[in-house]
Amino acid sequence: MGGGTHHEHEDHPWTRIIPDHPKRTDSAAYRRTRKKVNEVAATAQPFVFGAAPYQAHHGGGLWLKDENGWFVIRNLFGIEWSAQFCADPRKIDLLRRNAKRIYAAFPKAVAELGVAALLDHEIKTPADVAAWTDSVCNASVPLPTDLHVGVLPKFGGIHHYPSPVAEIAIFKFDDFQLWVTDTDKTKYAVVPVSARGSGDGRVRLLFREPAPDDPISPRDRTRARLRAAAVAVPDGDILPADHPLAREAFREQV
Repeated sequence: MGGGTHHEHEDHPWTRIIPDHPKRTDSAAYRRTRKKVNEVAATAQPFVFGAAPYQAHHGGGLWLKDENGWFVIRNLFGIEWSAQFCADPRKIDLLRRNAKRIYAAFPKAVAELGVAALLDHEIKTPADVAAWTDSVCNASVPLPTDLHVGVLPKFGGIHHYPSPVAEIAIFKFDDFQLWVTDTDKTKYAVVPVSARGSGDGRVRLLFREPAPDDPISPRDRTRARLRAAAVAVPDGDILPADHPLAREAFREQV
């Protein structure tokens, strides 16, 4: 039996504190990885993540090569550089073992990437974790700067916005606006309710830029703002086609 229309939301806003710390410098391993990622990604065009040059996102990418050339898949998860210091080596070794099984079918890629020793070395120590973290088996998802670390209004990068929302920018139609802005410059993410060509101009709200001094929940804030705009909010946070945010989302299609 289906669950029917329902809402999913988070009532606990968060703030991440970044204390002062010595300036981070790229490791030699990471510099080699970034160079290699740009080399192989240049031959994998057209590339869904966008145009070069690429930053090497610590996203768990595994570069493989077959008769058609290089392509990339994702491991079970990636390890951000700053997360390595709480990483259990036994759990990170599961990534290595998973990657080794995959690479067993792609010996040419292993040779050209120079990762045979990395794949064979059991991860037991923090140094082993660090080596894996900045290697081409982890810091290897090629992302343009905007998609990687961009902030609105220019771009919603995956380091600053929820990945299930931010990654829509990778595959959406170019003439649909994922990020829209209301009269007080608040940013929203919206998606169409119906398939392209249906004539349905409604949009569904997925994300609202939070106001840190507002004590009510994100969903209540969203509804309050929409009520203030004198537009009724149908059940399910769907905005009608004549709502300003919906018109902005489709502005390049009309």
